[in-house]
Amino acid sequence: MKNLDHNVAVVGVLNPSEEIIAREKRVVAALAQKGFVIVSGLARGCDTVAHRECLACGGKTVAFLPTTLSDIYPKENATLAEKIVESGGLVVSEYILEPNTRQEGIGRFIARDGLQAMFANRIILIASYLKGEGDSGSRHAMEKAKAYGRERFVMYREEDNDDPQFGLNRQILQDGAAVLTAKTLEAFST
Repeated sequence: MKNLDHNVAVVGVLNPSEEIIAREKRVVAALAQKGFVIVSGLARGCDTVAHRECLACGGKTVAFLPTTLSDIYPKENATLAEKIVESGGLVVSEYILEPNTRQEGIGRFIARDGLQAMFANRIILIASYLKGEGDSGSRHAMEKAKAYGRERFVMYREEDNDDPQFGLNRQILQDGAAVLTAKTLEAFST
């Protein structure tokens, strides 16, 4: 992870629709085929899709955890974490002990979201709700990416206007992020 130009963070909702998953797979496959390392958080939904699709394409992926390595969260992704390591990727945790309080545990999820942005020069928001309407992890990652001066992209097209799963995408666009298009994706270089 020495050269962050090779890393692209991919974040998004925990409950993406089948159509969002199909679009995300195309994006991740294009990135993996260009030799990018996919960075994500091993969460359900878009994170899982990003890691799995990257591995399916023979690419490398890095998963940042909000938990210890001995207590993978979510549990159903423990096998995925093993596959990431077996394929030459990384599963990274800052923690060796369980959190002492619920609040500390929540803080670890927020810190994980920031690490995704820290260890990639570009971040792509696949889909996410506005604050108060659903997931917040993507929002934290996108806020940190802006603070770190990372290139921010959102998956978005006109048909997404009324979909609440793209509420954060619309907001991030208004905040200076770029729409991820085939042309912008093609321009990505390591």
